[in-house]
Amino acid sequence: MARFELKLPKMGESVAEATITNWLKVVGDKIEADEAVLEIATDKVDSEVPSEVSGVLVEQLFGKDDLVQVGQTIAIIETEDGDAVPFVEEAVAPEVVAAVTKTVDAAKESVATPADFSDSDKFFSPLVKNIATAEGISISELEMINGTGKDARVTKNDILEYIKNRGDQTAEVPAKSVEAPKVVEAQVPVAQKAAPVSVSGGDEIIEMDRMRKLIAGYMVASVQTSAHVQSFIEVDVTNIVKWREKNKLIFEKREGEKLTYTPIFMEAVAKSLKDFPGLNISVDGDFIIKKKNINLGMAASLPNGNLIVPVIKNADQLNLVGMAKAVNDLGGRAKAGKLRPDDTQGGTYTVTNVGTFGSVFGTPILNQPQVGILALGAIRKVPAVIETPEGDFIGIRQKMFLSHSYDHRVVDGALGGGFVKRVAEYLEAFDVNRDI
Repeated sequence: MARFELKLPKMGESVAEATITNWLKVVGDKIEADEAVLEIATDKVDSEVPSEVSGVLVEQLFGKDDLVQVGQTIAIIETEDGDAVPFVEEAVAPEVVAAVTKTVDAAKESVATPADFSDSDKFFSPLVKNIATAEGISISELEMINGTGKDARVTKNDILEYIKNRGDQTAEVPAKSVEAPKVVEAQVPVAQKAAPVSVSGGDEIIEMDRMRKLIAGYMVASVQTSAHVQSFIEVDVTNIVKWREKNKLIFEKREGEKLTYTPIFMEAVAKSLKDFPGLNISVDGDFIIKKKNINLGMAASLPNGNLIVPVIKNADQLNLVGMAKAVNDLGGRAKAGKLRPDDTQGGTYTVTNVGTFGSVFGTPILNQPQVGILALGAIRKVPAVIETPEGDFIGIRQKMFLSHSYDHRVVDGALGGGFVKRVAEYLEAFDVNRDI
């Protein structure tokens, strides 16, 4: 028998950690090689972690909602394969053992109801939670502790130091001052909290899911970071509509792919970014980073109704067939919940199709740290003035609006407006006789 360490695998460039969202196997379950053991979520994508070996799950080292670093051991699987990687116990400092023993003994003697840490937006490790529960530290009190760990997280040493100081302060306070903790709690700043919302008896309260919380945070942070401004332009896409109607069945039969409008628009955006590289940048403090590659993000729907932005890498190097295959692949895997973490990394500019929902135009929020995002409005038949050598007349044309949001910190109106005008020029110049 051997003990195999199941580690959190590398999930793509710049992805360093993930949250455990669900254990698919419990201790004692048999596991086959390549069978999923648990579900995890990064800040963009949900995925499964499969086992590399067959065996029995004997230990789960993390619980649901715990944050795990790439490369950390998350479970132990007992196998009959002598070649399996052996499990190695990590050395634990004596003071840690003493602290944990003390908190476990205290927990056994305590009759208080354990705190529900799911009510907190902050991350606390299982060890910190156990110590807090054993010492009777409330959620609000725990959130007050200044963390010295990564991203200001509370470490074991932080909470033990807090307990030590709290014990010293308690010894100095007279017995009649039992209400002191309430005073301290009331003094916690609340300036950043939203205004209270009144709830009537007939209202239904639904907690946001993890993805919606992340999206909400990103949107607020983006508006607070960038000075958003918009430019709008109307585009005549009659030739594109005629060309697609003429070629969509031929294209699908030959390529095995559906031909939508999206790859045509993405092609025009990629060309325009080569003409206007000032939109293919990001901002880092007082520095502007010019991106070498043109990686186009495309907003896509997830099965739960939320949106995600998979990225078409090196979009300017793709022909229309390659662009159509990339759009269909990413869009299909997004709807099926099969995107990989790397599929959402490295975007330099984003396109969102608000016309899918019938919107004529929109004012999209920037996908940080990008400085531009283009919204595609619905294509509509409208009466329009058509200029000819014989004079002007009224005709029915297929038109749409392009809405360009850009970061006014680094993109002025001439650049932002010039870019969206160039996209319109490429679309209106589309050759109705173009080969596929």
